[in-house]
Amino acid sequence: MTVTAAAQAYLVRSIELATANVMNSGGPFGAVIVTADGQAFDGVNRVTATNDPTAHAEVTAIRRACTELGRFELSGATLYTSCEPCPMCLASALWARVDRVIFAADRHDAASVGFDDAVFYEYFENDQPDAVLPVRKLELDGPGAPPVLQPFTTWNTLQNRIDY
Repeated sequence: MTVTAAAQAYLVRSIELATANVMNSGGPFGAVIVTADGQAFDGVNRVTATNDPTAHAEVTAIRRACTELGRFELSGATLYTSCEPCPMCLASALWARVDRVIFAADRHDAASVGFDDAVFYEYFENDQPDAVLPVRKLELDGPGAPPVLQPFTTWNTLQNRIDY
């Protein structure tokens, strides 16, 4: 099987997963993580089925792969997904150190049937993100307030920490 044929097969698999998931109380999204050595891990969108807004297909595939492989990084892996990943899923792929993402439908296709992530993309592209979600740093002061760097300094003192 050539690389192109393999990529097409995994992309077809992601679409099949998405379609089957619709009939199993899930969203119309599927994903497959394929490691450098060819191991494949499926994921489907379970947001409404589990009341978990982070249970996107790409995230569930990443979680499954990492759990089954016993590691938190997937360098060398490719993420095949039935639809262009949202910003959360892209960030998850970045955190997992996935090498590449290949998708079928795009964000506009998803928006045409009610899955409009435009506001999330705009958050990161906009020079005024507070219009979507205000995010503020709060300075702690007063008696008993812990130093805000305490978790980091504690982390740095651990001899057995696992850097990521």
